[in-house]
Amino acid sequence: MKKFFRAVFNIVWFIFGGLWAAVVSFALGIALCATIIGIPFGLQYFKFGRLIIMPAGKRVKLHYGKHVFVNTLWVIFGGFAAAIATISFGIMMAATLIGIPCAVQYFKVAKFVFAPFGSQIVKAK
Repeated sequence: MKKFFRAVFNIVWFIFGGLWAAVVSFALGIALCATIIGIPFGLQYFKFGRLIIMPAGKRVKLHYGKHVFVNTLWVIFGGFAAAIATISFGIMMAATLIGIPCAVQYFKVAKFVFAPFGSQIVKAK
């Protein structure tokens, strides 16, 4: 039954924003991969795109310590702002009863957006 609800939620998420968020993420990843210096950052946008397209049933394992220097650069040059924006969307969604499941997904995504280097996206138990 849980798998059914995850599938339904993912389909609704995909239709109402997940597809567009993933397209933007993949486009940013391609743009960053055009430069040698941007390749590691572009690869993180591809990971983000895979998470944001259908987030239900996935979990983020945060490993900030694996790549402290690069994660710190990421946080300084946009990761903090992106995490705050994602948390803001989650708070707005949590303001309505029906938006709470979406808010949970936004908070999960914010954790990944804050420090993606070394972090893993795994299936939820």
